[in-house]
Amino acid sequence: MAVSRREILRALKELREKRVERNFKQSIDLIVNLKDLDLRRPENRVNLRVELPHGTGKERKVCVFAEGDLALKAREAGVDLILGQDRLRELSSNRKEAKKLLTKYDVFLAEAPLMPLVGRVAGPILGPRGRMPTPVPPNAPLEQILERQRRTVLLRSRDRPLVQCSVGTEDMGDEEIAENVEAVLSALVGSLRRGAGNIKSIYLKMTMGPPVRLK
Repeated sequence: MAVSRREILRALKELREKRVERNFKQSIDLIVNLKDLDLRRPENRVNLRVELPHGTGKERKVCVFAEGDLALKAREAGVDLILGQDRLRELSSNRKEAKKLLTKYDVFLAEAPLMPLVGRVAGPILGPRGRMPTPVPPNAPLEQILERQRRTVLLRSRDRPLVQCSVGTEDMGDEEIAENVEAVLSALVGSLRRGAGNIKSIYLKMTMGPPVRLK
């Protein structure tokens, strides 16, 4: 672990003291600056999904690509949008409409047989955003998969020595946010060649507030 629980809680306390009052619920982001990584080499880039113990604190809109039984289960689970083969084929001829529609959603799932079509239609839109759908095998427990995906955040460095993700919202408790921070840092450190040795600095930041550095 790059920092202690006590240090995370100290930074959260300072973050709240510096909080700027807004008329919306602010997110709390974790920002990690990296070092000593040649990010021109794809194998050194961070591309990591982390399941937060307490979620992000915000509702995440879900889109499911499915037909038949899985579409029915998705509807019963209350997902925000279900797209079948016919609608996907319509979108394949209208890239502008597809982009406008799909960028409204945060989490994507797809039944396995539809993945080739989903890849052709949605891949160019979702791939660069790191939001490619998670395949759902037949008879998989959809509710459990949805719950995990709603709690999952993406860490991507691309060609910049920095990763950033949401670890909560200002109305969450400090201990919950701290556990989320620990989960992200643990996964990140485990994925880096030199572990914590590849981390230059760590910050927490509210949407409209100044960043606070973790020592």
